[in-house]
Amino acid sequence: MGIRDDYDFENLENAAEKLVFDELEKQLKENPPACTCQECILDIAALALNHVKPYYRVSLLGKLYANSAHMTTYGEEVKKAVQDAIGKISGNPSHD
Repeated sequence: MGIRDDYDFENLENAAEKLVFDELEKQLKENPPACTCQECILDIAALALNHVKPYYRVSLLGKLYANSAHMTTYGEEVKKAVQDAIGKISGNPSHD
């Protein structure tokens, strides 16, 4: 029997994903990159997520706290990571 059988992990969430996706959507509207195909958008999101610290939460209070993270230095880190990822992937897409 595994740990996933014994415990409910449904509320364990990396809030960084939501913050990165929200920031990515915002930046794409303001300054679209050369390519917005599925592959490039996923590459941008993955690269940005790999450059920010994970931001896990497990409770409603944690969710409320995570929702305000965009107004902190963490939010600035997310913004920069997304901006850098857009530049890097747009300049070197992994397709033709």
